[in-house]
Amino acid sequence: MKFLFALFLFPFSLNALHIGNTIPFSRGVNLSAWLQEANARQIQFTKYTKSDFQKIKSLGCDVIRLPINFHGMTTGAPEFIVDPLLFDFIDEAVNWAEELGLHIILDNHSFDPAVSTSPLIGNTLVPVWKQVAFRMKNRSSLVVYEILNEPHGIADFVWNAIQDMVIDSIRSVDTVHTIIVGPAGWNSYANLHAMPVYSDTNLIYTFHFYDPFIFTHQGASWSDPSMAPLAGVPFPYDLLRMPPFPSELTGTWIQNAFNSYSTTGTAPAVKNLIDIAADFKSSRNVQLFCGEFGVYIPNSANEDRVLWYELVRTYLEGKGIAWTSWDYQGGFGLFEKGTDELFEYDLNIPLINALGFTVAPQKVFSVLPDSTQFDLYNDYSGPRILTYGNGTYTDFYSSIAPAAGKYCIRFANAPQYESIKFDFKPTRDLSLLKNNGFVFEFNVRSNSPGLQFDVRFLDTKDGPSDHPWRMRKTITSEIVAWNDEWHRVRIPLANFVEHGSWDDGWYNPIGAFDWKAIDQFEIVAEQSALTGKEVYFDDIRIISLVPAAIIQLSSLPQEFCLFQNYPNPFNPVTIITFSIPHTIMVSLKVYDVTGKEVAVLLNEEKTRGLYSVQCNASSFASGVYFYRLQAGTYVETKKLVVMK
Repeated sequence: MKFLFALFLFPFSLNALHIGNTIPFSRGVNLSAWLQEANARQIQFTKYTKSDFQKIKSLGCDVIRLPINFHGMTTGAPEFIVDPLLFDFIDEAVNWAEELGLHIILDNHSFDPAVSTSPLIGNTLVPVWKQVAFRMKNRSSLVVYEILNEPHGIADFVWNAIQDMVIDSIRSVDTVHTIIVGPAGWNSYANLHAMPVYSDTNLIYTFHFYDPFIFTHQGASWSDPSMAPLAGVPFPYDLLRMPPFPSELTGTWIQNAFNSYSTTGTAPAVKNLIDIAADFKSSRNVQLFCGEFGVYIPNSANEDRVLWYELVRTYLEGKGIAWTSWDYQGGFGLFEKGTDELFEYDLNIPLINALGFTVAPQKVFSVLPDSTQFDLYNDYSGPRILTYGNGTYTDFYSSIAPAAGKYCIRFANAPQYESIKFDFKPTRDLSLLKNNGFVFEFNVRSNSPGLQFDVRFLDTKDGPSDHPWRMRKTITSEIVAWNDEWHRVRIPLANFVEHGSWDDGWYNPIGAFDWKAIDQFEIVAEQSALTGKEVYFDDIRIISLVPAAIIQLSSLPQEFCLFQNYPNPFNPVTIITFSIPHTIMVSLKVYDVTGKEVAVLLNEEKTRGLYSVQCNASSFASGVYFYRLQAGTYVETKKLVVMK
């Protein structure tokens, strides 16, 4: 249904081939470190959401390049069957892109910079791309395939022949979608000329640009040798600003590049190198795309980064070359150094301007107290919550009889002190929730007698004299019967007990835990190893159980707001929360899809505050309903779903 909707919504034909040198997109970003994990079950899927795609589009982007470690997420030789979980994630990302009219490049980012591309790589590429093409063949033309990121250590003629074979294998399944092809030598512009004239006319050629390398990669630990000691190289070259050369890199190629930087580190030198790619484009009359360019943040001056980006971006565009910068968030990203990379607060405005993007209004960030319930895990981790767990012991997408939805978390055979971490980005202030009776809730099941584990919150470490203090609750058979059935555990936040802190040594509790600065939540095998034991978790959240109650706020609301009911879908009870900034008559009613009123939840004057109201749908039939808040001229409606 979503696909059919996309076809009607966007004026792109599945039968339209992009022939010649007019490219169907112009500028965008790479969403790195998302679908590049070694295992699909380690993917932090909610690291990005449709909201992030909307924000990227608001910058003026019309394309997202999505690096994916396809090969690592297969069954391996000989069939290389792609993990269905990965396809579920890709499907959702494509849904978002199509709904927003964004091109999305499925970039096969299956490569190790330290390992040369095998001459036998075709044995993997062919079955993988046949599966991808079969999955995507009926999607809109916004979807684009990129065969392989940065093949290297392989002869041009060998790689070119393999790439031709992969094109044919894709076309045996999908004759419609555009394919991105690139040269060997790390997709270098210098290797473009070695590419053949492929017979397929629906291709985009690509290259990457990171010159001068000692400027763009100063501080990079993954180069050979490591460039971590190199810092402060300016752009353009300025003798007075050149740093001393690190003695540990003496005698390496980096020293040679450093010594010649007066020649290579200039605007004309950069343009001359891009001209190599531009000449290929014009001589072949093909579409050309710079899939990556950027400057590593840690050891470079921001004003120099900005100058380089503006030079490269404007010169690419002047030559009619489309581009996606590396990357959106991360070491080469669009955000200020050392921030939580929040779109509304942390954008690097000079860099945004240098890339010709539309500047999003920025606000000054401050941690405000949470005032409503939220999920830590519900099939996926909640927004701005990153999950961590050793893949040997933790599966965040277990499909073994979840309590609800598609997935649950499996934690098994873990050594003592192994944990599942939920990292709040940014930190959260839970003081208001704790003071107003909110409850930590989760579903759990196990058939392991004697099972014990801790659930705990950790606050931030603020300075050398502070420590990450813990508040914990130990879960034992006295709380849960380990009978392999799901049990719902509810612990008021006020009932968590201060435990102490491990900070390169143990510190006993001193009453210093700060509910206003929560960094993490953890589930941990604190008491003993879970050898031979397994436990499942689902629907982890912080909620309010107080129906139709006023939650007294220490920080009173400044505006009207109607929140999404929780849980949703539900049966039979859900909670609807709203805020009002002053005393006013409030009406909260529920309607069916025909507009018939089915329940009046509230119709009275309320003073300024945050309110939670219980909706009991025991008398409702299954289906979609709408709840409507009216307070003076403020009117808002949201959807709720009853499932019986």
